[in-house]
Amino acid sequence: MASPGMDAKEFRKRGKEMVDYIADYLENIQEQRVFPEVEPGYIRKLMPEEAPEDPESWNQIMEDVQTIIMPGVTHWHHPNFHAYFPTANSYAAICGDMLSDAIGGVGFTWASNPACTELEMMMLDWVGRMLKLPNEFLFSAGGKGGGVIQGTASEATLVALLTARNRTVTNNNENKDLLHKMVAYCSDQAHSSVERAGLLAMVKLRSIPSDDERQMRGDALEKAIKEDKANGMIPIFVCATLGTTSTCAFDQLEEIGQVCQRHNVWLHIDAAYAGSAFICPEFRPLLNGVEFADSFNFNPHKWMLVNFDCSLMWIRDSSQLVEAFNVDPLYLKHNHQHSIPDYRHWQIPLGRRFRSLKLWFVIRLYGIKGLQDHIRKQVALAKEFSNLVSTDKNFEIVEEVKMGLVCFKLKGDNKVNEQLLENINKDGRIHIVPAMVKDVYVLRFAICATQTSVKDVQFAWTVIHQLATELGQK
Repeated sequence: MASPGMDAKEFRKRGKEMVDYIADYLENIQEQRVFPEVEPGYIRKLMPEEAPEDPESWNQIMEDVQTIIMPGVTHWHHPNFHAYFPTANSYAAICGDMLSDAIGGVGFTWASNPACTELEMMMLDWVGRMLKLPNEFLFSAGGKGGGVIQGTASEATLVALLTARNRTVTNNNENKDLLHKMVAYCSDQAHSSVERAGLLAMVKLRSIPSDDERQMRGDALEKAIKEDKANGMIPIFVCATLGTTSTCAFDQLEEIGQVCQRHNVWLHIDAAYAGSAFICPEFRPLLNGVEFADSFNFNPHKWMLVNFDCSLMWIRDSSQLVEAFNVDPLYLKHNHQHSIPDYRHWQIPLGRRFRSLKLWFVIRLYGIKGLQDHIRKQVALAKEFSNLVSTDKNFEIVEEVKMGLVCFKLKGDNKVNEQLLENINKDGRIHIVPAMVKDVYVLRFAICATQTSVKDVQFAWTVIHQLATELGQK
């Protein structure tokens, strides 16, 4: 029988083995099938219904990793994975997470883990400067602004909406009867998490039709707000998207910002994927208009080599956020709580991990230039794929390629493109997902893995071209 648990001696041995396992997995990931060939419920058939009464050995567990877990893994870091958007990964971030797990602190207040709070504050200022955010969003400015690490962009949107809702109630003499009159706005291209935020906050969400370039424009927003005000509604919140999920379109931020300013409406910017690119000077103009925002969010865990979860959110006036989320029991009070942020007031959960460590490790080990090089490389690979598609008269590029995403389709109706996608994913050599753009079914090709090269992009096009040719022959 194995000894229970793991002591320091065993951890030193098994920890080194796990590091080797992880390095071998990532170095040789191209040998795996990108998308697993399993059916729902496959794990239940392979595992006992009850937990073991007696301890089991490390070797038994690792055998089960190979026979039970790995067959059902979708390999997001495979160079032929081109679905969704990237989820970032780096050895630097993995090491930062290891240290965070070892420290194991729960940083809900400054006193509960001073280093956790203060490093997070520094990292939000570091990245804020990398993005050239207005000083009002930085702790170093000494005002009410600052940043926080949320779990996801979905959380950030909900936090922003709840703060805007609370601000409206506070500004109307705590009249909570106004709730049914409140209305929020986003583009019809916005992520589904914005709709979910509206449901959770019990705020009506109005979808603004995008223009021919899939972007929300200021005049369309202005018209909707005026209509709602005339009908007795109270506009409270706008979510502008920079880099939509379907096509990586960019809402017209400067136009939208001026509308929000005129109507005193909270402006939140969701740049979950594309935000990482704004550290590159050539992409920073896409963020122009951020000076109108009340909150801004992007995910380094998508494109900046920081492993999930790490979603950065900046607030212009954090006092409004704290007011919306402040619950202050005696057991959480401490002597410094009014002189430095307690991040429990900046988020939905109480507990929080030491997530800033991995961000710190990544920024220091890559430097700003290394991160910029990574983003530029992936944008160049997307343009390489776009050029390959453009050489074939049977295909068309659906949207301008601005970042690491290419939207394209086989000329013909939606049905033929649905069949092509099904054939591609059934074939298993590459993995992509679709989008519906103004009732047109398109294929999305995203550059995701850090290992993806020109050779991999050319291979993906070869697979797609081959399968499209076979489809046309049927």
